[in-house]
Amino acid sequence: MKAAYIDAYRGRFGVGPICEVLSAGLDCGFLTARGYRMFKARPPSRMAARHEALARDITAIREDEFMRVYGYRKVWHQLIRQGWNPKEIGRDQVAGIMRWLGFQGVRGGRRPVTTIPAKGRGGRLDLVERKFAAMAPNRLHVADITYVRLADGSFAYVAFVTDAFARRIVGWAAASTMRTEELPLQALDQAVMWARCHGGADGCVHHSDHGSQYISLVYSTHVVDAGMLPSTGTVGDSYDNALAERTNNTYKRELVWINKPYRTVGELEYATMRWVSWYNTKRLHASLGYRTPEQAENEYYQTQTAQAVS
Repeated sequence: MKAAYIDAYRGRFGVGPICEVLSAGLDCGFLTARGYRMFKARPPSRMAARHEALARDITAIREDEFMRVYGYRKVWHQLIRQGWNPKEIGRDQVAGIMRWLGFQGVRGGRRPVTTIPAKGRGGRLDLVERKFAAMAPNRLHVADITYVRLADGSFAYVAFVTDAFARRIVGWAAASTMRTEELPLQALDQAVMWARCHGGADGCVHHSDHGSQYISLVYSTHVVDAGMLPSTGTVGDSYDNALAERTNNTYKRELVWINKPYRTVGELEYATMRWVSWYNTKRLHASLGYRTPEQAENEYYQTQTAQAVS
């Protein structure tokens, strides 16, 4: 700490005068200009060098446009992915360096309600019953809508469809309206196309809340025509669509809330496109053992191929 203090003020006061003042202190001990120069000439210890390298890499991670929201656990896993030996660095060590650097993760918050209730559930059953897990991709999709306040005070709306197996966002859309044809239906069509290109959509449960956009005839028809099974949670219970709510919340805190308000729907749409790409291919998910959705899916398909060959 003494050397750091001298480093900070040597240009203003000089090394000698600073050493005299520090040596005169009651608890600073004896310090000379020669001793300071010898200390500076000594090569840094292995521990100090590792600490400096860790601080540098942590800073680089936190300067990333999207990873700046990471807390110490995800930063630690990201460091391991970048080549650090997990036996040489610990999560507590990473947490300590992040505190020293003034970094902390972004915590979740409450999500505003966007559902426009429909009268009834359109004859749909709840095929999920709060069990948001799947044994394979495209076995369970969840859908929901959230909103974003723009710079001029108006609102944009974003619809997501998330695959429960690896948390991949398989469909999304942004618009200035929540009308079925202009928002959730576009996200649904993307999800159907993704499923058909990756094993098929037949038998996939498509779960949503009881919003009028999802209960509408045109939306329900698209779900059934794709070979999917429509499912809806109980009225007024967000826990019945918790996975979709989690996607919305993650989107808000990792992109929307930490940036300046977007000026237009088009600007928000472009930012959302980039975030979704990062979310699916690079974001570490604690629920996936700190893997990315893409990695979890690839490992699944590799296992299936190996089992088919053997």
